[in-house]
Amino acid sequence: MRKTVIFDLDGTLIDTEKYFKVFWRQAAAHFGFEMSEAQALRLRSLGRPYAPALLKEWFGETFDYVAVREYRRKIMKEHLDKVGIELKPYAEQALLWLSANGYRAAVATATQAERATEQLRQLGIADYFDEIVSAASLEKGKPAPDVYLYACERLGENPKDCFAVEDSPNGVLSAYAAGLKVIMVPDQTKPDEELSSKLYACIPSLLELQAVLSGCQLELVYNYYWHI
Repeated sequence: MRKTVIFDLDGTLIDTEKYFKVFWRQAAAHFGFEMSEAQALRLRSLGRPYAPALLKEWFGETFDYVAVREYRRKIMKEHLDKVGIELKPYAEQALLWLSANGYRAAVATATQAERATEQLRQLGIADYFDEIVSAASLEKGKPAPDVYLYACERLGENPKDCFAVEDSPNGVLSAYAAGLKVIMVPDQTKPDEELSSKLYACIPSLLELQAVLSGCQLELVYNYYWHI
């Protein structure tokens, strides 16, 4: 058994989560629906069947999830193709350290696998990962455990022996339900008390990932929770 870390993509490795709340709202407005920022934030990493059900709950049965989602993907891709994508702070340093210290790394994302692979290649970090697994190919996305269970299966690892690194509540719930030890690096919102109880650690950035995995004790600031 090798030490294994499975990363979420958007908001964890690449700085794209902030765009989802913008373009979900724009896509909804394009189809005549007014989505609040709080509602858009709840959609982070939310997969099938949960996202379609929640959107119909908010906006009624006339809400065409597939049409709105595809339009959101289109306008967000157009924007990112213009402005480019960036790594989250210390992402490459963390991956270098993992590789140098005998860890395996993988990605478990709600983004389509082809798009995720393309983005990782653009940023020059695709070769760090043994597997890139997408919830888009599974019956249930996050917060169900399926994508993490599938990633562990592909890696030949027991979930309880793996760490997950996530930025969003839905991602945390997915990894926790699968039995992984969850390290949260919050992007848009910090964890509440209930979510914090499910965390192995909560750190301000990927800079602290090495310390968590090494079992070092650090005094972390910004009111983040620490669980060892």
